[in-house]
Amino acid sequence: MGVIETYRTWLPVGPATPEVSLGEGGTPLLRARRLSEELGLDLRLKLEGANPTGSFKDRGMVVAVAKALEAGATTLVCASTGNTAASAAAYAARAGLRAVVLTPAGATADAKRAQARATGARVVELRGTFDDALRLCRELAAEPGYALVNSVNPHRLEGQKTVAFELAEALGVMPDVVALPFGGGGNTCAVAKGFEELGEVPRLVAGEAAERATTWASAIRIGEPAHAAEVSALVRGGRVEVVTLDEAEIRSAWLELARLEGVFCEPASAASLAALRRVELSPGALVVCILTGHGLKDTGAVPDAGVTPVEPTLDAVLEAIA
Repeated sequence: MGVIETYRTWLPVGPATPEVSLGEGGTPLLRARRLSEELGLDLRLKLEGANPTGSFKDRGMVVAVAKALEAGATTLVCASTGNTAASAAAYAARAGLRAVVLTPAGATADAKRAQARATGARVVELRGTFDDALRLCRELAAEPGYALVNSVNPHRLEGQKTVAFELAEALGVMPDVVALPFGGGGNTCAVAKGFEELGEVPRLVAGEAAERATTWASAIRIGEPAHAAEVSALVRGGRVEVVTLDEAEIRSAWLELARLEGVFCEPASAASLAALRRVELSPGALVVCILTGHGLKDTGAVPDAGVTPVEPTLDAVLEAIA
């Protein structure tokens, strides 16, 4: 049905808010059987890559775009390392709006850039950082008819908080721990907000890359998180733990998810599992990893095994797979 239709009473929408859904939300929650056994936990995986454009961004984007359309905007603008661009472009097309995306040159995975361009966005690559792109987007948003749809737009977080509602509904109880990646920090704030509105906040663990500005996990390649102050406040309040991860930890967790559970997520998603491995957890705890994007978002991250063709005989095939 879509996030707005499902959670209308929890969102800042009304009768005048247009319908722009692409069927976002309602993503699968899988039990990670092999990882649960290894870690001594009841581990579940929330597959946000099953959203329409392949990432969690769609939950918040549908609300931000609906509200922008309601306010009379004609152009959406965002800074992005990829997923926000793809989502903004798709929902702009759905709403009949123009989309402008500013992205750091060379910082966006090809698949994400292709998504944005295929759905009609004007993609501008900057000789600068994500932070430069966001600064310029804020300036553009001051122009008539423009609406900024990065997570600094509060409507984005309103939509993204709905993942907490889905987890509580699917599990029937509150999880003990929820782990997720930490890039800009918007989703960390949104998940905390969602659980707070339900009246109970589980332990939240957020995994960030030590090499923020250059990390291999491109979706969290953000040097200066837009929501750093809010996340710091959540940390001080004992509601969030931030775990700083090296590249090898993220890569190892990413491969484990694929090879042990058959879940192909984008590299940044694996920061959730990597962070879990670094904190103390009670045996048997009910734990959820929010996997924020699909692996097809960044196929360039997959190691090239250098496949060599073989002769079309059984002996040759048996030798190749030995």
